[in-house]
Amino acid sequence: MARGIPSEVVRYFQAIPMFGSLSKRGVRTVIEAATELDKPEGSTLVREGDAGREMCVVVRGTARVTRNGRKIADLGPGDFFGELGFLTKSPRTASVTATSDIRLMVLGPRELEAVIDREPSIAVQMLAAVAHRAREVERSRLS
Repeated sequence: MARGIPSEVVRYFQAIPMFGSLSKRGVRTVIEAATELDKPEGSTLVREGDAGREMCVVVRGTARVTRNGRKIADLGPGDFFGELGFLTKSPRTASVTATSDIRLMVLGPRELEAVIDREPSIAVQMLAAVAHRAREVERSRLS
């Protein structure tokens, strides 16, 4: 299957910041491990407080992140969510709702662990994203 992944798909995933440091082989590993999922506008992708360890990467479309009903962020192609649930095994800290028809690449916990074992730099990218998001939340509280 790895050889059957078109080079333009590999290039697209290499342009996503989380996967940018990966080799072509590493990107192919991610693509093979993920499941594509299409959802219509208005779909709740994850709900605050629910259990879930999947991480999702937005391939096409947009979504809104809310916490306690308050907008936290808007997501678009290349953005991802769910990494905190994977890392901490805790309930979802926010809800994510599709604001347009959306295509996601979903990595379940087993698949994500296998990818991290083969491509440890993904874990560094996930931790950097968590730190960045924590900093943004702190800034928003101070303003």
